Amino acid sequence: MADELNRPEIKNFIEAFVEEDIGSGGQYEGMQVHTRFPPEPNGYLHIGHCKALCIDFGTAEKFGGICNLRMDDTNPTKEDTEYVEAIKEDIRWLGFTWDDRFYYASQYFDKMYECAEDLIRRGLAYVCELTPEQMREYRGDLTTPARSPYRDRPIEESLDLFRRMKAGEFPNGAMTLRAKIDLASGNFNMRDPAIYRINHMPHHATGDKWCIYPMYDFAHPIEDAMEHITHSLCSLEFEAHRPLYNWVVEHCDLPSKPRQIEFARLGINYTVMSKRKLRKLVEDGRVAGWDDPRMPTLCGLRRRGYTPHSIRSFCERIGVAKAASTVEYAFLEHCLREDLNDSATRTMAVLHPLRLTVTNYPEGQTEIFEVENHPNHPEMGKREIPFSRDLWIEQDDFMEEKVGKFFRLFPGNEVRLKGAYVVKCTGCVKDADGNVTEVLCEYDPASRGGDPADGRKVKSTIHWVEANEAVDAEVRLYSNLFTDPDPDAADKDFLECLNPDSLEILTGCKIERALAAAKAPESYQFMRLGYFCPDSKDSTPEHPVFNRSVSLKDSYKPQA
Repeated sequence: MADELNRPEIKNFIEAFVEEDIGSGGQYEGMQVHTRFPPEPNGYLHIGHCKALCIDFGTAEKFGGICNLRMDDTNPTKEDTEYVEAIKEDIRWLGFTWDDRFYYASQYFDKMYECAEDLIRRGLAYVCELTPEQMREYRGDLTTPARSPYRDRPIEESLDLFRRMKAGEFPNGAMTLRAKIDLASGNFNMRDPAIYRINHMPHHATGDKWCIYPMYDFAHPIEDAMEHITHSLCSLEFEAHRPLYNWVVEHCDLPSKPRQIEFARLGINYTVMSKRKLRKLVEDGRVAGWDDPRMPTLCGLRRRGYTPHSIRSFCERIGVAKAASTVEYAFLEHCLREDLNDSATRTMAVLHPLRLTVTNYPEGQTEIFEVENHPNHPEMGKREIPFSRDLWIEQDDFMEEKVGKFFRLFPGNEVRLKGAYVVKCTGCVKDADGNVTEVLCEYDPASRGGDPADGRKVKSTIHWVEANEAVDAEVRLYSNLFTDPDPDAADKDFLECLNPDSLEILTGCKIERALAAAKAPESYQFMRLGYFCPDSKDSTPEHPVFNRSVSLKDSYKPQA
């Protein structure tokens, strides 16, 4: 224990940078750490965004700082207020708060335009009329500089054209405003990048005020500086863009100078995390919406029964790294299983029902058993469940002829009915086709509670539901959406990797009566079967629907 207490705290590289920056002699000495989470409102947040979200909000929390929520709405093409509200809901659900620090990138459009005009006046930007095809053709290579016949356009001419672009005189794609930096730079992002483009499309926040919009690489550093962000934390694909980020901060009249730090994105096998691909799944009807429980979206994971704690634990435990890596989906399930094992109420449900009749139990009699809701948490209380001669058990808990090491019900064998009695199988009833329709048993009255009075050993315990009080339910069993561990690979069509068996719907399942009124986000362990939650959209007391969140069996093997 002493070694644990004396062990130095391990910091990730971002935290080490921040600590250096706010320490003595650092560029932000004496300042409050200020971060931001800037999602684009063109889709729903997914588990990959969650890593960035936890880093942005978590870093601020760790250093007693603050974190803004900002909608990066500089591209009106696919942005919508629906996504804005969904993003807010997901972040609140995870337990993070931004108080009154909610912003839109579009709030700074006037400032961005002002900066752009100032760059033109100082000879640091020009209007270019190259088409996108010509821009690619003139881009050059590592030994050949890029070129533009408009680079030396007179300042007044560029200023006039830019203002006419703003006034709507030119069609989409006719012109761009480019920063004048270095056409021979080894970093192609610095080869006079476009910083404004024409897009005649109404914006969800600014309406028809603008028909020119700033490029992300120009807008983002201005937004950060206007909000006095100290550390702009972003994913690794922006590392090569950092020189441009710094160029904008240095050459525009801005109130602060943020520092950009990059980290590796989150990759998970058996899934895709491209918004474009996820949108394709939704729009093509391959899934039942953004909140389909098979989707990696936070609303999909929430509907499936994932908890905020399990997702935050997952993000914290995979750590923060510079090198890209792929995490096993099984580890995400492992984190959920850990959380639900500690918190989920235990209950009984039968997914593939087979009638069991206790032939020596008095007809018409029902007795009540008190059972714990959780074996490790007595504070969660107990519940009452009925018992009679008519029960439901799982079909695979009975074999007419024993095979191998099968110790459940077969003629002549005894099992323990969870929390009730020991029963001995005496036979079965079949239909005209030879299918078993009923299992016959006799109970031991002296085994109430599950333990035989004479101390004899009973090898197996099975779950059950009393037939007269049971409620029919629909249960949805989810598997990986993709059969390929890397459906996002460039050489694959992700649609061809879809798993045709990713959803199995079971009807006529039998659940304890009290479960009919269960509501999301409550989670339950169906004993011996897995962890389940009521479906937040489809479940009603008249027609209960449960989603399997995760199985009981843990396929994840932590490294030693």
